[in-house]
Amino acid sequence: MPPDSLTPAPHAADQDMVSRDTAASLLWSRYRDAAAPAPLVWNDIIATLLGHRSIRSFLPTPLRPGTLDLLVAAAQSAATSSNLQAWSVVAVEDPTRRSRLSKLAGSQKHVAEAPLFLVWLADLARLADIATSEGVEIEGIHYLELLLVGIIDAALAAQNAVVALESLGLGAVYIGAIRNNLEAVAAELALPPLVMPVFGLCVGHPDPAVATDIKPRLPQEVMLHRETYAADSKLDALARYNAALSSFQREHNLAVEGWTGKVTERVRSPASLSGRHRLGQALRNLGFQLR
Repeated sequence: MPPDSLTPAPHAADQDMVSRDTAASLLWSRYRDAAAPAPLVWNDIIATLLGHRSIRSFLPTPLRPGTLDLLVAAAQSAATSSNLQAWSVVAVEDPTRRSRLSKLAGSQKHVAEAPLFLVWLADLARLADIATSEGVEIEGIHYLELLLVGIIDAALAAQNAVVALESLGLGAVYIGAIRNNLEAVAAELALPPLVMPVFGLCVGHPDPAVATDIKPRLPQEVMLHRETYAADSKLDALARYNAALSSFQREHNLAVEGWTGKVTERVRSPASLSGRHRLGQALRNLGFQLR
C-alpha cells in the first residue's frame, strides 16, 4: 500500500517530514514495488518529474498569453548536439487543423480537444539552407547521423517543455501516432524537404473531472546496469511489474494486459506498427537519403 500522505505542516521544522512523505508516496506510485529506492534527497523539481502522468482530457480554456513563448524558451534550454539546434516545433491552435491532425494520428480525440498541439520536428532544412547559402555542398546532410541528431535534439527539447508546463499546473501527452501518416502530416504543416515530424504533444489545462494517476514503471533492477550490461532476463522483476501494472489497470477500469505480452505483440510483425513499418520510405519521400 502507498504511504499515508500528510497535510503540509505550517512550521518549518515539520516541512522536512512532509517532503519525505511526499517523496515516498511518489516513489511508491512510480514503481509500486517494495524494491523501490528510498528518497534520500528531494526538491520540487524531482517531485514534478516523478509526478508526471499523461493527460488526455483537457478543459477548453486557452493557455495564458506568453505561455507558449515560455515553453519554447524552456525547450531551447535543453542540451543540443554540437549546438546545431537541429529541431523546430509547429504550434497548432486552429481547431480545424487540430481536427485534421487528429484523424491522421489515429483519430485520438485529445489531439482535437487540447487547446494547443505542438508538433516537434527534426529540422535539417535549416542546416542545409545555411550551408547552401555559404556555397557549400551538403553531402553530409544525407547521412543518418544528422537525422539522429535532429531527433534527439527534438526529444530533449520537448521533454524540457513538458517539465516546464507541468510545473505550471498544465498537462500534456505525447502523440507518436503522427508518424502513422508522415507525408500527410508534413503536407498539412507545409514542411519543406529534410524536415521530419517526430511526435506531437497535446498541451492544456487538465480536466479535473477526469481522474489520472501515475503509471508504474519497470523496476530499476531491469533498467539500471552498472559498469557493463547485465544480459540476464530478470524474470522475477518482470513478473512483479506485470502484477503492478495489472493492479493499476484494474483500479482505473482499464483493459488488463500484461506488459510482457504487450511488448511481444508490438514487436511481432509489421502490422503492429500502425503504418510506421514504412517509415524509411516515408523519410525518403521527405528528402532524406539515409546513407
